[in-house]
Amino acid sequence: MLLSKKILFVIIASHTQKKQKSPQNIQEFSSVKSTAIIMALADVCGLSQGGFMGDATMGNDLFHRDITLNTQNLQNNMSLAVPPFQDPALNLAKLQAAGESSGIKMDFDHGTTTLGFRFQGGVILAVDSRATGGQFIGSQTMKKIVEINDYLLGTLAGGAADCVYWDRVLAKECRIYELRNKERISVAAASKIMSNIVYYYKGMGLSMGMMLAGYDKRGPQLYYIDSEGTRTPGKVFSVGSGSIYAYGVLDSGYRWDLTDEEAQDLGRRAIYHATHRDAYSGGIVRVYHIKPSGWVNISNQDCMDLHFQFKEEKNKKFGETA
Repeated sequence: MLLSKKILFVIIASHTQKKQKSPQNIQEFSSVKSTAIIMALADVCGLSQGGFMGDATMGNDLFHRDITLNTQNLQNNMSLAVPPFQDPALNLAKLQAAGESSGIKMDFDHGTTTLGFRFQGGVILAVDSRATGGQFIGSQTMKKIVEINDYLLGTLAGGAADCVYWDRVLAKECRIYELRNKERISVAAASKIMSNIVYYYKGMGLSMGMMLAGYDKRGPQLYYIDSEGTRTPGKVFSVGSGSIYAYGVLDSGYRWDLTDEEAQDLGRRAIYHATHRDAYSGGIVRVYHIKPSGWVNISNQDCMDLHFQFKEEKNKKFGETA
């Protein structure tokens, strides 16, 4: 500390002895004076040994550490960088509870419609293809059904990045299981893997509401999994902002003994009516049918084409003209 004061005094004194008071000299003096003061304060506070006043080597160390923390999923798919502050789950919960008063946007608007149901002929999955960010439509052609293997499919609802990433991780885990055990993984086991993964990150900002559907030794299977770690088997599910409209169609038309054609048409109509009423759903209506022999992509039709198709069918049924 004493040495720093002496250095500061010598530098200031040497510059005050200059006879010429040109603007350039005054500017140089101010710059040197500021530098000397910063150096002295750094020495007093002990910062000259590292930290804020560290050299370029330390800056590189911090850079490489940051890269390591945020790319650890490249070495371990199950490990992601959590929010960079103490106890992320607790503090994120506080921010979410505070709502708009916190000044931080935590709950983002999500829009989609996905559905799935089991029947005597297998499992039907149907989805729309619109991706939105608030009021902005980002894409009309997003594929919201992930083909995990030939007998297992997953749907996407919530944050697109979260759903796509973890579905890809699940696909890898299912393939590893198949290679190790010489048999396909069951739908129940695959859903349990996904549930365990997302439960580990509960409260840290994941946004997922997905379905896993497939055909295994136990027959047609359908599970719902969300970012809270919830894992629920069922016969009929619909997820997303348009799910209330899809449920209205499913409740009136669903039964176990549907034929394949009836089941496919029910899924298609349910998604269409959801896109007609929900502004956050739209684009292409995709229908998949999972059978004992594997999944089949039945149709990919634009919801506008379906609108005129169903309208024409309605007019013919009731003897009306367009």
